[in-house]
Amino acid sequence: MSGDGPLAGIRILEVAMYGFVPSAGAVLADWGADVVKVEHAVNGDPQRGLRQTGTFKVEGDPNPNVEHANRGKRSIGLDMARPEGREVLYELARRADVFLTSFLPAARRRFGIDVDDIREVNPRIVYARGSALGPRGGEADKGGYDMTAFWARAGTAASLTPPGTPGMIPPPGPAYGDTISGTNLAGGIAAALLKRERTGEPSVVDVSLLGSGVWALGHGIALSLRLDRPMVAPPAGAHGSPTNPLSGLYRTADDRCLAFVMMQPARFWADVCRHIGRPELAEDPRFATAELIAAHTADAVGILRAVIGAGTLAEWTARFATLAGPWAPVQDSLQVGSDAQVRANEYLVPAGELELAANPVQFDVTAPRLSPAPEFAAQTEEVLLELGLDWERILALKNAGAVT
Repeated sequence: MSGDGPLAGIRILEVAMYGFVPSAGAVLADWGADVVKVEHAVNGDPQRGLRQTGTFKVEGDPNPNVEHANRGKRSIGLDMARPEGREVLYELARRADVFLTSFLPAARRRFGIDVDDIREVNPRIVYARGSALGPRGGEADKGGYDMTAFWARAGTAASLTPPGTPGMIPPPGPAYGDTISGTNLAGGIAAALLKRERTGEPSVVDVSLLGSGVWALGHGIALSLRLDRPMVAPPAGAHGSPTNPLSGLYRTADDRCLAFVMMQPARFWADVCRHIGRPELAEDPRFATAELIAAHTADAVGILRAVIGAGTLAEWTARFATLAGPWAPVQDSLQVGSDAQVRANEYLVPAGELELAANPVQFDVTAPRLSPAPEFAAQTEEVLLELGLDWERILALKNAGAVT
Protein backbone atom coordinates (compact mmCIF):
# COMPACT_ATOMS: atom_id res chain seq x y z
CA MET A 1 0.00 0.00 0.00
CA SER A 2 1.78 3.07 -1.24
CA GLY A 3 2.82 5.64 1.30
CA ASP A 4 4.76 8.86 1.43
CA GLY A 5 8.28 7.40 1.27
CA PRO A 6 10.86 8.08 -1.45
CA LEU A 7 9.23 5.54 -3.78
CA ALA A 8 5.70 6.92 -3.42
CA GLY A 9 3.96 6.63 -6.79
CA ILE A 10 6.15 3.73 -7.98
CA ARG A 11 4.18 0.62 -8.92
CA ILE A 12 5.70 -2.82 -8.35
CA LEU A 13 4.18 -5.97 -9.84
CA GLU A 14 5.41 -8.92 -7.77
CA VAL A 15 5.13 -12.46 -9.10
CA ALA A 16 7.08 -14.32 -6.44
CA MET A 17 6.82 -16.85 -3.63
CA TYR A 18 8.42 -17.74 -0.29
CA GLY A 19 10.86 -15.38 1.44
CA PHE A 20 13.65 -14.05 -0.75
CA VAL A 21 12.06 -12.03 -3.54
CA PRO A 22 8.92 -11.10 -1.57
CA SER A 23 11.20 -9.56 1.07
CA ALA A 24 12.50 -7.23 -1.65
CA GLY A 25 8.90 -6.26 -2.31
CA ALA A 26 8.44 -5.64 1.41
CA VAL A 27 11.39 -3.25 1.49
CA LEU A 28 10.05 -1.40 -1.55
CA ALA A 29 6.66 -1.16 0.19
CA ASP A 30 8.40 0.17 3.30
CA TRP A 31 9.88 2.86 1.04
CA GLY A 32 6.44 3.89 -0.19
CA ALA A 33 5.93 1.87 -3.38
CA ASP A 34 2.56 0.36 -4.30
CA VAL A 35 3.32 -3.37 -4.43
CA VAL A 36 0.71 -5.65 -6.01
CA LYS A 37 1.44 -9.27 -5.16
CA VAL A 38 0.20 -11.82 -7.69
CA GLU A 39 -0.68 -15.12 -6.02
CA HIS A 40 -1.85 -18.46 -7.34
CA ALA A 41 -5.61 -18.24 -7.86
CA VAL A 42 -6.35 -21.22 -5.60
CA ASN A 43 -3.41 -21.82 -3.27
CA GLY A 44 -1.83 -18.39 -2.91
CA ASP A 45 1.81 -18.02 -1.96
CA PRO A 46 2.95 -21.36 -0.42
CA GLN A 47 4.52 -19.32 2.38
CA ARG A 48 1.01 -18.78 3.73
CA GLY A 49 0.98 -22.45 4.74
CA LEU A 50 4.18 -22.16 6.77
CA ARG A 51 3.16 -22.50 10.40
CA GLN A 52 6.22 -24.09 11.99
CA THR A 53 9.88 -23.12 11.74
CA GLY A 54 12.13 -25.12 14.03
CA THR A 55 10.50 -25.17 17.46
CA PHE A 56 8.31 -22.14 16.72
CA LYS A 57 4.72 -23.01 15.81
CA VAL A 58 2.17 -20.29 15.06
CA GLU A 59 -1.54 -20.96 15.53
CA GLY A 60 -4.00 -18.60 13.89
CA ASP A 61 -3.35 -15.20 12.35
CA PRO A 62 -1.48 -12.96 12.02
CA ASN A 63 1.35 -15.28 11.04
CA PRO A 64 4.84 -13.72 11.22
CA ASN A 65 6.03 -16.28 8.67
CA VAL A 66 3.85 -14.45 6.14
CA GLU A 67 3.90 -10.91 7.51
CA HIS A 68 7.66 -10.36 7.57
CA ALA A 69 8.14 -10.50 3.78
CA ASN A 70 4.67 -9.32 2.70
CA ARG A 71 3.73 -6.34 4.84
CA GLY A 72 2.35 -3.33 3.06
CA LYS A 73 1.35 -5.07 -0.18
CA ARG A 74 -1.92 -5.68 -2.00
CA SER A 75 -2.82 -9.22 -3.07
CA ILE A 76 -4.57 -10.41 -6.20
CA GLY A 77 -5.40 -14.05 -6.89
CA LEU A 78 -4.59 -14.76 -10.55
CA ASP A 79 -4.26 -17.87 -12.72
CA MET A 80 -1.49 -17.01 -15.17
CA ALA A 81 -1.94 -20.33 -16.95
CA ARG A 82 -5.32 -19.17 -18.32
CA PRO A 83 -5.31 -16.73 -21.26
CA GLU A 84 -7.74 -14.44 -19.43
CA GLY A 85 -5.49 -14.40 -16.35
CA ARG A 86 -2.40 -13.72 -18.41
CA GLU A 87 -4.10 -10.79 -20.11
CA VAL A 88 -4.87 -9.31 -16.68
CA LEU A 89 -1.22 -9.78 -15.75
CA TYR A 90 -0.13 -7.94 -18.90
CA GLU A 91 -2.54 -5.10 -18.08
CA LEU A 92 -0.94 -4.83 -14.65
CA ALA A 93 2.51 -4.88 -16.26
CA ARG A 94 1.56 -2.07 -18.65
CA ARG A 95 1.07 0.31 -15.74
CA ALA A 96 3.91 -0.96 -13.53
CA ASP A 97 7.37 0.51 -13.08
CA VAL A 98 8.93 -2.76 -11.91
CA PHE A 99 8.24 -6.42 -12.60
CA LEU A 100 9.63 -8.48 -9.72
CA THR A 101 9.81 -12.25 -9.91
CA SER A 102 11.31 -15.35 -8.31
CA PHE A 103 10.17 -17.74 -11.04
CA LEU A 104 12.82 -19.94 -12.66
CA PRO A 105 13.64 -19.53 -16.37
CA ALA A 106 11.52 -22.48 -17.52
CA ALA A 107 8.50 -21.28 -15.56
CA ARG A 108 8.93 -17.73 -16.84
CA ARG A 109 8.87 -19.02 -20.40
CA ARG A 110 5.90 -21.29 -19.73
CA PHE A 111 3.78 -18.52 -18.23
CA GLY A 112 4.88 -15.87 -20.74
CA ILE A 113 6.49 -13.62 -18.12
CA ASP A 114 10.12 -13.58 -19.26
CA VAL A 115 11.91 -10.32 -20.01
CA ASP A 116 10.86 -10.14 -23.67
CA ASP A 117 7.24 -10.99 -22.83
CA ILE A 118 6.91 -8.25 -20.24
CA ARG A 119 8.92 -5.72 -22.24
CA GLU A 120 6.62 -6.30 -25.21
CA VAL A 121 3.73 -4.82 -23.22
CA ASN A 122 5.85 -2.26 -21.33
CA PRO A 123 9.22 -1.37 -22.89
CA ARG A 124 10.16 0.94 -19.98
CA ILE A 125 9.65 -1.54 -17.17
CA VAL A 126 12.50 -2.47 -14.83
CA TYR A 127 12.65 -6.25 -14.80
CA ALA A 128 14.01 -7.68 -11.54
CA ARG A 129 14.83 -11.35 -10.92
CA GLY A 130 15.83 -13.13 -7.75
CA SER A 131 17.47 -16.53 -8.23
CA ALA A 132 19.31 -19.14 -6.21
CA LEU A 133 22.51 -19.37 -8.23
CA GLY A 134 22.56 -16.45 -10.64
CA PRO A 135 21.41 -15.89 -14.25
CA ARG A 136 24.48 -17.41 -15.95
CA GLY A 137 26.43 -20.65 -15.82
CA GLY A 138 25.49 -24.29 -15.98
CA GLU A 139 23.24 -24.13 -12.91
CA ALA A 140 21.29 -20.98 -13.75
CA ASP A 141 18.10 -23.02 -14.20
CA LYS A 142 18.30 -24.59 -10.74
CA GLY A 143 16.31 -23.48 -7.73
CA GLY A 144 17.43 -23.32 -4.12
CA TYR A 145 16.88 -21.84 -0.69
CA ASP A 146 18.94 -19.64 1.58
CA MET A 147 20.13 -22.70 3.53
CA THR A 148 21.68 -24.16 0.38
CA ALA A 149 22.78 -21.27 -1.81
CA PHE A 150 23.44 -18.48 0.72
CA TRP A 151 24.46 -20.30 3.88
CA ALA A 152 26.13 -23.55 2.82
CA ARG A 153 27.49 -22.92 -0.65
CA ALA A 154 28.73 -19.35 -0.19
CA GLY A 155 30.98 -20.25 2.74
CA THR A 156 29.31 -18.94 5.87
CA ALA A 157 28.38 -22.34 7.33
CA ALA A 158 31.89 -23.79 7.03
CA SER A 159 33.47 -20.58 8.34
CA LEU A 160 31.27 -20.68 11.47
CA THR A 161 31.43 -24.40 12.22
CA PRO A 162 34.30 -25.32 14.60
CA PRO A 163 36.56 -28.15 13.46
CA GLY A 164 35.31 -31.55 14.58
CA THR A 165 31.68 -30.44 14.84
CA PRO A 166 29.33 -32.98 13.24
CA GLY A 167 27.46 -31.41 10.34
CA MET A 168 27.37 -27.63 10.19
CA ILE A 169 26.17 -24.68 12.21
CA PRO A 170 22.72 -23.84 10.78
CA PRO A 171 21.43 -20.33 10.07
CA PRO A 172 20.34 -18.48 13.21
CA GLY A 173 16.74 -18.13 12.09
CA PRO A 174 14.28 -18.59 9.23
CA ALA A 175 14.76 -16.57 6.02
CA TYR A 176 18.13 -15.25 7.23
CA GLY A 177 19.81 -15.25 3.83
CA ASP A 178 16.49 -14.55 2.12
CA THR A 179 16.03 -11.26 3.95
CA ILE A 180 19.60 -10.08 3.36
CA SER A 181 19.35 -11.01 -0.33
CA GLY A 182 15.96 -9.34 -0.65
CA THR A 183 17.35 -6.09 0.70
CA ASN A 184 20.13 -6.29 -1.88
CA LEU A 185 17.53 -6.78 -4.62
CA ALA A 186 15.48 -3.81 -3.40
CA GLY A 187 18.58 -1.63 -3.51
CA GLY A 188 19.34 -2.75 -7.06
CA ILE A 189 15.79 -1.94 -8.12
CA ALA A 190 16.02 1.54 -6.61
CA ALA A 191 19.27 2.15 -8.52
CA ALA A 192 17.66 0.93 -11.75
CA LEU A 193 14.73 3.30 -11.24
CA LEU A 194 17.16 6.18 -10.81
CA LYS A 195 18.98 5.18 -14.01
CA ARG A 196 15.69 5.03 -15.90
CA GLU A 197 14.72 8.46 -14.63
CA ARG A 198 18.04 9.93 -15.74
CA THR A 199 18.52 8.11 -19.04
CA GLY A 200 15.14 6.66 -19.97
CA GLU A 201 16.73 3.21 -20.20
CA PRO A 202 15.26 0.33 -18.16
CA SER A 203 17.47 -2.37 -16.68
CA VAL A 204 17.28 -6.06 -15.95
CA VAL A 205 18.26 -6.43 -12.29
CA ASP A 206 19.61 -9.73 -10.97
CA VAL A 207 20.38 -10.75 -7.41
CA SER A 208 20.99 -14.33 -6.29
CA LEU A 209 21.21 -16.01 -2.93
CA LEU A 210 24.66 -17.28 -3.88
CA GLY A 211 25.90 -13.84 -4.90
CA SER A 212 24.52 -12.29 -1.72
CA GLY A 213 26.20 -14.98 0.36
CA VAL A 214 29.53 -14.35 -1.36
CA TRP A 215 29.13 -10.60 -0.76
CA ALA A 216 28.22 -11.09 2.91
CA LEU A 217 31.42 -13.10 3.45
CA GLY A 218 33.35 -11.01 0.95
CA HIS A 219 36.04 -9.72 3.32
CA GLY A 220 36.85 -13.23 4.51
CA ILE A 221 36.78 -14.68 0.99
CA ALA A 222 39.23 -11.99 -0.16
CA LEU A 223 41.59 -12.94 2.67
CA SER A 224 41.25 -16.63 1.82
CA LEU A 225 42.06 -16.06 -1.84
CA ARG A 226 45.02 -13.81 -0.97
CA LEU A 227 46.49 -16.25 1.59
CA ASP A 228 45.32 -19.49 -0.08
CA ARG A 229 43.61 -20.98 2.96
CA PRO A 230 40.00 -21.14 4.17
CA MET A 231 38.62 -19.33 7.15
CA VAL A 232 38.31 -21.73 10.08
CA ALA A 233 36.13 -21.14 13.10
CA PRO A 234 37.91 -21.17 16.47
CA PRO A 235 37.25 -24.16 18.74
CA ALA A 236 34.12 -23.97 20.84
CA GLY A 237 34.83 -22.03 24.03
CA ALA A 238 37.83 -20.17 22.64
CA HIS A 239 38.18 -16.57 23.74
CA GLY A 240 38.58 -14.95 20.34
CA SER A 241 41.76 -13.08 19.48
CA PRO A 242 44.98 -14.86 20.56
CA THR A 243 46.75 -11.52 20.94
CA ASN A 244 44.05 -9.22 22.35
CA PRO A 245 42.17 -9.93 25.60
CA LEU A 246 39.75 -7.11 24.77
CA SER A 247 38.49 -8.75 21.59
CA GLY A 248 36.45 -11.82 22.45
CA LEU A 249 33.61 -13.33 24.45
CA TYR A 250 33.24 -13.52 28.23
CA ARG A 251 30.65 -15.63 30.02
CA THR A 252 28.73 -14.22 32.97
CA ALA A 253 27.47 -15.79 36.19
CA ASP A 254 24.02 -16.38 34.71
CA ASP A 255 25.50 -18.23 31.73
CA ARG A 256 25.10 -15.36 29.30
CA CYS A 257 27.88 -13.71 27.31
CA LEU A 258 29.18 -10.29 26.49
CA ALA A 259 31.46 -9.39 23.62
CA PHE A 260 34.44 -7.04 23.73
CA VAL A 261 35.71 -5.70 20.40
CA MET A 262 38.36 -3.16 21.32
CA MET A 263 40.88 -3.28 18.52
CA GLN A 264 43.39 -1.06 20.40
CA PRO A 265 43.78 -2.86 23.74
CA ALA A 266 46.44 -0.55 25.15
CA ARG A 267 44.12 2.41 24.68
CA PHE A 268 41.22 0.81 26.57
CA TRP A 269 42.95 -1.46 29.11
CA ALA A 270 42.99 1.00 32.03
CA ASP A 271 39.34 1.92 31.52
CA VAL A 272 38.30 -1.75 31.48
CA CYS A 273 40.28 -2.36 34.66
CA ARG A 274 38.45 0.46 36.42
CA HIS A 275 35.06 -0.78 35.25
CA ILE A 276 35.65 -4.31 36.53
CA GLY A 277 36.82 -3.00 39.91
CA ARG A 278 40.47 -3.96 39.41
CA PRO A 279 42.21 -0.59 38.81
CA GLU A 280 45.56 -1.98 39.97
CA LEU A 281 45.76 -4.08 36.80
CA ALA A 282 46.31 -0.88 34.82
CA GLU A 283 49.74 -0.65 36.48
CA ASP A 284 50.60 -4.34 36.09
CA PRO A 285 53.86 -4.50 34.09
CA ARG A 286 52.52 -7.45 32.07
CA PHE A 287 50.02 -5.10 30.46
CA ALA A 288 52.03 -1.90 30.15
CA THR A 289 52.13 -1.74 26.34
CA ALA A 290 50.27 -3.15 23.37
CA GLU A 291 53.13 -5.58 22.76
CA LEU A 292 53.12 -6.78 26.36
CA ILE A 293 49.33 -7.14 26.36
CA ALA A 294 49.61 -9.30 23.24
CA ALA A 295 52.35 -11.41 24.83
CA HIS A 296 50.33 -11.90 28.03
CA THR A 297 46.87 -12.27 26.48
CA ALA A 298 46.29 -15.63 28.19
CA ASP A 299 46.94 -14.08 31.61
CA ALA A 300 44.61 -11.16 30.92
CA VAL A 301 41.87 -13.44 29.57
CA GLY A 302 42.10 -15.59 32.71
CA ILE A 303 41.69 -12.56 34.96
CA LEU A 304 38.80 -11.13 32.97
CA ARG A 305 37.03 -14.48 32.82
CA ALA A 306 37.21 -14.86 36.60
CA VAL A 307 35.99 -11.34 37.33
CA ILE A 308 33.26 -11.13 34.69
CA GLY A 309 32.14 -14.67 35.50
CA ALA A 310 31.26 -13.53 39.02
CA GLY A 311 28.56 -11.09 37.88
CA THR A 312 25.36 -11.41 35.87
CA LEU A 313 24.87 -10.01 32.40
CA ALA A 314 22.43 -7.42 33.77
CA GLU A 315 24.99 -6.28 36.34
CA TRP A 316 27.75 -5.93 33.76
CA THR A 317 25.43 -4.24 31.29
CA ALA A 318 24.68 -1.57 33.86
CA ARG A 319 28.32 -1.21 34.90
CA PHE A 320 29.66 -1.12 31.35
CA ALA A 321 27.22 1.59 30.25
CA THR A 322 30.09 4.10 30.59
CA LEU A 323 32.80 1.84 29.14
CA ALA A 324 34.74 3.76 26.51
CA GLY A 325 35.50 0.85 24.19
CA PRO A 326 33.03 -1.02 21.96
CA TRP A 327 31.27 -3.96 23.59
CA ALA A 328 27.83 -5.55 23.50
CA PRO A 329 25.67 -7.95 25.46
CA VAL A 330 25.10 -11.16 23.48
CA GLN A 331 21.32 -11.01 23.22
CA ASP A 332 18.84 -13.59 22.03
CA SER A 333 16.02 -12.79 19.61
CA LEU A 334 13.58 -12.03 22.44
CA GLN A 335 15.97 -9.72 24.29
CA VAL A 336 16.46 -7.66 21.13
CA GLY A 337 12.84 -6.62 21.52
CA SER A 338 13.55 -4.88 24.82
CA ASP A 339 16.85 -3.26 23.79
CA ALA A 340 16.52 0.46 24.50
CA GLN A 341 18.66 1.43 21.51
CA VAL A 342 16.59 -0.73 19.17
CA ARG A 343 13.47 0.95 20.49
CA ALA A 344 14.92 4.47 20.35
CA ASN A 345 15.66 4.03 16.64
CA GLU A 346 12.35 2.26 15.88
CA TYR A 347 14.03 -0.76 14.34
CA LEU A 348 10.93 -2.70 15.41
CA VAL A 349 7.70 -1.18 14.13
CA PRO A 350 4.00 -1.98 14.67
CA ALA A 351 2.26 -3.59 11.70
CA GLY A 352 -1.31 -4.30 12.69
CA GLU A 353 -1.29 -6.73 15.61
CA LEU A 354 2.40 -7.60 15.23
CA GLU A 355 5.70 -5.88 15.64
CA LEU A 356 8.01 -6.41 12.66
CA ALA A 357 11.61 -5.54 11.93
CA ALA A 358 11.72 -2.45 9.76
CA ASN A 359 14.10 -2.58 6.84
CA PRO A 360 17.42 -1.06 7.98
CA VAL A 361 17.26 2.07 5.80
CA GLN A 362 15.73 5.22 7.24
CA PHE A 363 15.12 8.49 5.40
CA ASP A 364 15.24 11.80 7.25
CA VAL A 365 15.70 10.00 10.58
CA THR A 366 12.24 8.50 10.33
CA ALA A 367 11.18 4.87 10.60
CA PRO A 368 8.80 3.54 7.94
CA ARG A 369 5.15 3.18 8.78
CA LEU A 370 4.16 -0.44 8.25
CA SER A 371 0.82 -1.99 7.46
CA PRO A 372 0.02 -5.70 7.73
CA ALA A 373 0.42 -8.22 4.95
CA PRO A 374 -2.75 -8.63 2.90
CA GLU A 375 -5.01 -11.61 3.25
CA PHE A 376 -4.94 -13.84 0.20
CA ALA A 377 -6.53 -12.10 -2.81
CA ALA A 378 -7.96 -9.40 -0.54
CA GLN A 379 -7.50 -6.62 -3.10
CA THR A 380 -8.35 -8.49 -6.32
CA GLU A 381 -11.48 -6.47 -7.06
CA GLU A 382 -9.84 -3.19 -6.02
CA VAL A 383 -6.88 -3.76 -8.34
CA LEU A 384 -9.08 -4.84 -11.27
CA LEU A 385 -11.29 -1.77 -10.87
CA GLU A 386 -8.18 0.41 -10.97
CA LEU A 387 -7.33 -1.23 -14.31
CA GLY A 388 -10.66 0.05 -15.63
CA LEU A 389 -12.49 -3.28 -15.67
CA ASP A 390 -16.19 -3.10 -14.97
CA TRP A 391 -18.05 -5.49 -12.68
CA GLU A 392 -19.38 -7.54 -15.57
CA ARG A 393 -15.84 -8.24 -16.74
CA ILE A 394 -14.65 -8.98 -13.20
CA LEU A 395 -17.43 -11.49 -12.65
CA ALA A 396 -16.64 -13.13 -15.99
CA LEU A 397 -13.00 -13.51 -14.96
CA LYS A 398 -14.07 -15.04 -11.65
CA ASN A 399 -16.44 -17.45 -13.36
CA ALA A 400 -13.63 -18.51 -15.72
CA GLY A 401 -11.35 -19.20 -12.75
CA ALA A 402 -8.86 -16.58 -13.96
CA VAL A 403 -9.03 -14.50 -10.79
CA THR A 404 -9.96 -15.07 -7.18
